Amino acid sequence: MKNNIIFSLFILAFSCAETFAQSENYVKFYNKGNKLSDKNFQEAEKNYRTAIGDSLSDLKATYNLSNKYYDEGLFDEAIARQVQGTKLAINNEEKHKAFHNLGNSLINKEMCSEAVLAFKNALRNNPNDDETRYNLALAKKCEEDQNKENENKEDNQDKDNENKDDQKEDNQDKDNENKDDQKEDNQDKDNENKEDQKKNKPSENKNNKQSKLSPQQIKNLLKAMENAEKKVQAKVNDKKQKGTKVVSEKDW
Repeated sequence: MKNNIIFSLFILAFSCAETFAQSENYVKFYNKGNKLSDKNFQEAEKNYRTAIGDSLSDLKATYNLSNKYYDEGLFDEAIARQVQGTKLAINNEEKHKAFHNLGNSLINKEMCSEAVLAFKNALRNNPNDDETRYNLALAKKCEEDQNKENENKEDNQDKDNENKDDQKEDNQDKDNENKDDQKEDNQDKDNENKEDQKKNKPSENKNNKQSKLSPQQIKNLLKAMENAEKKVQAKVNDKKQKGTKVVSEKDW
């Protein structure tokens, strides 16, 4: 029993010594960060981060580092630390400050709806802070303006879509009209070509009729023409012979 008590006291003493060492180390870097805060941002940040890493249970280093980020315009980094600060805050005052500063960073990022929520949380922990109430009004105005802007964008988008649909319908109607006109023109041309073909059809039929004679028929026609030509030539020769004058010899 006595040994157990001694062992428990030893563990408690060791734990207290470790906590004291961490706390002393934390205070060292925290104070160094405060001294460098207005002189050297990078060194101040480094010391604050070291202090935070040494003791995450303390809000002060996280709070001060988030303020330095905010002053430098590094709002994303500030928001990350401020969110961490809202979780580390243990009383109403700390929670109010953490949410108030978070709202300021959010509104600088134009995250107006989120800023409204942050300022509301700050007022829940301190309803009497006029500055927080004023910033909440600014965040609400920013939120309203963004909503109107989004509504206008949606209206413009709807109008653009309607115009595109109307233009598409007009183009479709024009295409249909052009297709109909082209179809009519082609139909007229086809009809004209058919009429021309119809007019030329009789002569083509004659030629076709002649071309349909058999080789024997063609041979017979040529032979008949040849015989007829021979008869005509024989008549011409006979007539020449009957009408020819005989020339006698001359007298000397």
